[in-house]
Amino acid sequence: MSRFAQRVLLQLLLLGLAAVGARAHDPSAYGGVFRSRNLGGTWLSADIGLFLNAALVVAINPKSQAHLLAGTDLGVLASRNGGLSWAPEAPNLLFGAVFAITFLDDGQGAICAAQSGVFRLYRGRWTPADAPEAAVPARAVMPGAAADRIYLLGPQHLFISEDGGQSFRPAPAAAGAISALSIARSEHEVLLAVIDGQVMTSEDGGRQWRARGLGHQGDPVDQVAADPQVAKRVWAARAGRIYLSDDLGAVWRTLGAVLPDTAIIVRGIAANAEATVLLVSSNRGLYRSQDGGATWMLKEDNLPIHLEAGPLARDPGDAGLIYAVYSLMPYAEVWRLASEGGNLLKRLDTISLAAGVAFWLLILLAGGWLAQRLLHWRGAATGDRT
Repeated sequence: MSRFAQRVLLQLLLLGLAAVGARAHDPSAYGGVFRSRNLGGTWLSADIGLFLNAALVVAINPKSQAHLLAGTDLGVLASRNGGLSWAPEAPNLLFGAVFAITFLDDGQGAICAAQSGVFRLYRGRWTPADAPEAAVPARAVMPGAAADRIYLLGPQHLFISEDGGQSFRPAPAAAGAISALSIARSEHEVLLAVIDGQVMTSEDGGRQWRARGLGHQGDPVDQVAADPQVAKRVWAARAGRIYLSDDLGAVWRTLGAVLPDTAIIVRGIAANAEATVLLVSSNRGLYRSQDGGATWMLKEDNLPIHLEAGPLARDPGDAGLIYAVYSLMPYAEVWRLASEGGNLLKRLDTISLAAGVAFWLLILLAGGWLAQRLLHWRGAATGDRT
């Protein structure tokens, strides 16, 4: 049995299991990709008819906002018309859970960290990158300010490419486990990370890290994100509260009230330049505020409010255009399965051997049964003639 055939059978099995308990023709029972053109004011489905089990991440081409890449629990989907139609992207290579995917600044290349490994899109073709096995599953991948520099955040550690994603090497070890990563591009490149629950920054490509106070005491920080619209502005979330810094984390201030839910984990933050309209994605869905966080509203229109929302993807050229993803399966469970599965390509040889043995045993058993039946039929026919 070929590897491609095994891949198809595995996907069909997983899709069948995911559909158990979900009503037919009920989009709200599935995850998916959703689009807003007014910073989360209204939403429409951007994957009509796909009925995705777990949409995990979306990337927008910086040179063409209609060109999208979506990471799911089963690989990567691509759309070139803003989500009107989708097609699998290199399904023979990009399979398993995909939490990290990005276009490069030129809009031609892309980097994807699938459960099957790390891959690079170059001149329209996906090829494997030379990356340590410890780099997958990856939490995030993003281009740096310098040409050909790409940062990839693995399960706990940072990896860096200096050749446009052809190869990745471990970054100098940080002082703890990294759970979130972002890049601020002001006068120079500044890495922002959550390390052991605390916001820290690096101005030398991850060699040295400086604590920025938030999360040093009390509850750990969920998320940190550089604002793409306002230079030096950084957003963070901790224990359901949103924090804002306008000096790359030197000074923080709380914004508005605590989000109206318990045990909330923030995965994405977006806002207008005035910091009055706020959009937050979380394990409890999407929340929006129009008064600087003083009041929050759980967004319900056309959204599956009972499912977890993942990271937000914002168009770099259109401040109002934003994508959100929802997952039927809890993200923690998808991550656990991906982590336990490891690099699927390295496990595929064992799977192929076992599948091959099973396939030939089935052929032999079926052949033996068929031979017995033929002998029986032949004996019966001979008896009839006599």
